[in-house]
Amino acid sequence: MLDALTRLPFWQAFVALWCIVMLRSNATYWVGRGAIAGWQRLRDKPSQTSRLRAEKLIRRLGPVAVALSYLTIGIQTTIHLTAGALRMPMGSYLPAAIVGSAAWAAVYATIGLAVVDAWLAAMAGSWYGLAAIVALVVVGVATWLVGRRRGGSRPAEP
Repeated sequence: MLDALTRLPFWQAFVALWCIVMLRSNATYWVGRGAIAGWQRLRDKPSQTSRLRAEKLIRRLGPVAVALSYLTIGIQTTIHLTAGALRMPMGSYLPAAIVGSAAWAAVYATIGLAVVDAWLAAMAGSWYGLAAIVALVVVGVATWLVGRRRGGSRPAEP
């Protein structure tokens, strides 16, 4: 499938990736929402205070967390599941999911598919693209390490 996406024009790859991530994230949201609804039916008396606090927090910060989650690795699904479990209103969730999905699709339609294309070229015998990606990763990690080292050696301000 990724091979087919690398051959598409940018806008078609973007739309395909956007649709994929919208389906995945919305399905995760509804799984969370359904799970909490079933759990609450099983409880005798749900704790209104803690539930209301959590819902207030997700209504206040949730859309930002949802939109930014698309640019993360490892917590994206958890955020969407939590948004569903805390019953984040669709009026807040859906616009954040649309914006986040667009950001995700843009990143993967450019950088992500370039990596896939370089990998496929490397497997076909041309290692130039893969070497360029490895060089960029090494430069990125080195820049991060130097920045971290400089940041840690600064004297504390009074």
